[in-house]
Parts: sequence; C-alpha cells; structure tokens
Amino acid sequence: MNIYADNYEKKGYLLTSFKIFRLNDTPLTGIPFHYHDFHKIILFLQGQASYSIEGKTYPLAPRDIIFVRAGEIHRPEPQPDFPYERIIIYVSPAFLKRYTKSDGDLAACFQTPPGDSSVMHLSPGKSHDLLFHMEKLEQVTHQQGFANELYIEMLFVEFMILLNRALQNRDIDPLHRVSYDRKIQPVIRYIQTHLTEDLTIDHLAAVSYLSRYYLMRRFKAATGYGIHQYIISKRLLKARQMLTSSMPLTELCYACGFRDYSAFSRAFRAMFQCTPLEYRKRQL
Repeated sequence: MNIYADNYEKKGYLLTSFKIFRLNDTPLTGIPFHYHDFHKIILFLQGQASYSIEGKTYPLAPRDIIFVRAGEIHRPEPQPDFPYERIIIYVSPAFLKRYTKSDGDLAACFQTPPGDSSVMHLSPGKSHDLLFHMEKLEQVTHQQGFANELYIEMLFVEFMILLNRALQNRDIDPLHRVSYDRKIQPVIRYIQTHLTEDLTIDHLAAVSYLSRYYLMRRFKAATGYGIHQYIISKRLLKARQMLTSSMPLTELCYACGFRDYSAFSRAFRAMFQCTPLEYRKRQL
C-alpha cells in the first residue's frame, strides 16, 4: 500500500507478456479505485454492472468491450447478487511494442478511444469472428500440446490485429451511454494535457471557473480521489515511462512537472517501492 492508498491502489499483477482468464462470480461491493502497470481488455458477458474510468461511468450490457489503458484509474461497479461474467485480458505495453510495424501498431486500440469512449459494443451481426477468437484464445490457454505457448502467442497477436481492424473499420460501436460530471471532466482533461505546468488548485479553479472548495468536493465525488494525489500519480506514471530513455534524471524530473528532485524521488519510491535510478537500472 502506498501513500495514496486512501484514493486508489494498484490491483493485479502481470508477470508474463499477457494473461487471459474468465471470471464468473457474485462480486463483493465497494471495489476500490485502482490502476495497473499494464493495459486491460474486458469482454462483459452477463450481469448487472457499470465501469468507471477516469471520471466516466459506463453502464454495461452483454458484448461490451472495455479498454483500460495502463495507468488509468478505474473500478468495476457490479451489482451484488447478480452473476458477473467476463473475459479479461492483461497485456504488457512492452509486448505490444515488439509487434509495432510500419503498417500497424497493436497498441492503437489503447491510444485514442474511438468516439472518445473507453467502452465499445459488439452489435449482433457484427464482428462475430472477433468474439469467436476471443473465446478461442481463452479456451486454448487452458490446454496443453505441442508448442502450445507459441500457439497461444500467435492466437493473441491475431486477435489483437482483428480487434484493431474492427475498430478502424468501425465494426464495433462506441458506447454512448455514459455519465460524468460535466464540470469535472474538462478539469481531468486539462490536468492530463498540462502535467508539466504549475497545477495548483487555485489555478485549476480559475481555468474551470469554479471555487476551489466546490472544485475539490466535486472532483472527489466524481473520481474517488483528491486533486493533488491525482496530479502526483499521473506525473509519476509519466516519469516511469520516460525512465526507459537516456534523459538525465534531473531533467526528467522537471519534464514531468516536478520542481524538486528530492520530492520527486521520495514520491516515486512511495508509489513504486524503488528509486527512479533503481527502476532505470532494472530496464537495462
């Protein structure tokens, strides 16, 4: 648990390039906001549930596909006493980079949500092959046989190609049924696009034309965590991505919106349980 645990926590671990599994359970209530180091795709099969991602809440229907990018703070909100069945895919961003070619990027489905929606719907009569491949991929992960690990990887790459093609060809429909705080969503977008700037609460209140106390209260209600913690976490996640480069650490600190390296290093250690230098050495 890190210093921001009152607002969200990291859930789930990925020790391989990708992981596919099916869950069908009667969930507990009060699932906390959390984030992952990896991308996540969920195919919702049955139940009564909604899904919150970065301040937007999507009511789900069977055959909805949820895209959660690495670092996005989110939580499922299933209704108790209803089965909650879904196929879940965890996938490492580094793994997808291995398959980036001049004519396509397997991570494209996570980069720009079509229609500004993180949830898409497999309408009846559309993308039947996509649903078939997703279920086949989940089934094959439980089998054994000659070169099964390689076979699973080939099926997974094929699935990701089909998924991105379906999105580009608009064979999957963006989910338009979404609820969010119309005063807070622009603030979230502003923070995400101005991370390197001085993002004080007074400044955010001024650009959003809200009082600071109203802004703080509405932001907490809409997202589940405080403004300061949200900003720090996004800056740290950006810093971790940049640590794979050769940029000097002090310069990297400033490039992520921090003004003091010691404070940056302490916050990084609190969130990732290692210093920025230690993390960089692990990537070599």
